[in-house]
Amino acid sequence: MSASEARFTINVKEGIVELEGKESFVDKHLEKFEEIFKSAVKEAINRGLEQNISLKAHEAVAALPSPNSQTALDAEQLPQRQEKPAAKHVPRPSITIHPIPVDLKGGDDRIGLREFYAEKKPANHYEKVAIFVYYLTKMNKQQEVKFGEILSCYEEVNEKKPSILDIVKNSLRYKGWLEQGSEKYSTRLSISGENFVKFDLPSKTGAAQPS
Repeated sequence: MSASEARFTINVKEGIVELEGKESFVDKHLEKFEEIFKSAVKEAINRGLEQNISLKAHEAVAALPSPNSQTALDAEQLPQRQEKPAAKHVPRPSITIHPIPVDLKGGDDRIGLREFYAEKKPANHYEKVAIFVYYLTKMNKQQEVKFGEILSCYEEVNEKKPSILDIVKNSLRYKGWLEQGSEKYSTRLSISGENFVKFDLPSKTGAAQPS
């Protein structure tokens, strides 16, 4: 090859650049061509890696089971949530207490309920029931008093009857004037109730309390 000739040899796979020619030509262009070639090789390699990564990503996505494929969990195989039946509200049975006839009239040896009630001047249903039970215990000599007999006392004094179940229950719990009887729907006077009716009524203050 003559001095005027120049030759370029480029091996992309191995990244080799060869320049042949005059020394001034080689010196002038060698460094420039090496930078261009290396940059091109690097870009080609990166591009090839990106394509390879993209291809693998597509393959991985394609390998995932679709929601409708056989590899997806069958909905029937999943544990089914057991729905608890809604609790049924059972209405509270209504209990009706009827008046039971009882002797409430006065005589030669005792005062009648109406007179005794008027003397004691009860201010609420708790005091009224305590008076009635006291009267039936002391005047009629009863050990226990049935709820129906208490209602007869309300009728005798011409007073409006309350829910006798609630009045007796609350009197047992909060007042302590009554005690539970041996039979269902029966009660008896406690020592506290006897003292209250005998010594504390009528109320010294005279202030009427809600029934």
